[in-house]
Amino acid sequence: MPVAFDSKNLANRTFEPLRPGVMISRLYEDATSGAAAAVLRYSSGGRVPKHRHDGYEHVYVLEGEQSDENGSYPAGTFVINPPGTAHSVWSDSGCLALLVWSKSITFL
Repeated sequence: MPVAFDSKNLANRTFEPLRPGVMISRLYEDATSGAAAAVLRYSSGGRVPKHRHDGYEHVYVLEGEQSDENGSYPAGTFVINPPGTAHSVWSDSGCLALLVWSKSITFL
């Protein structure tokens, strides 16, 4: 059965802590391949520590602004992090982002 995501109905989604200041709502997760999709909600100052992407990461910033060592990405920005890249991620003012991973990530 398909999973439908409607960014206008986020109040109906369940979020759980991922890191201090970062909450996650998982859309799907495949334990075998590491493929997954989720919505991340960053509070002001929320941060995900440095990690490496074993596959592609696609990020669509829905609200606010997300940043990493390469720049800042306001709402409406679509970011592709290729396999083998590494970064940490934060939001100074808070943001909401949709993420899709083709494989798992490794925290460094």
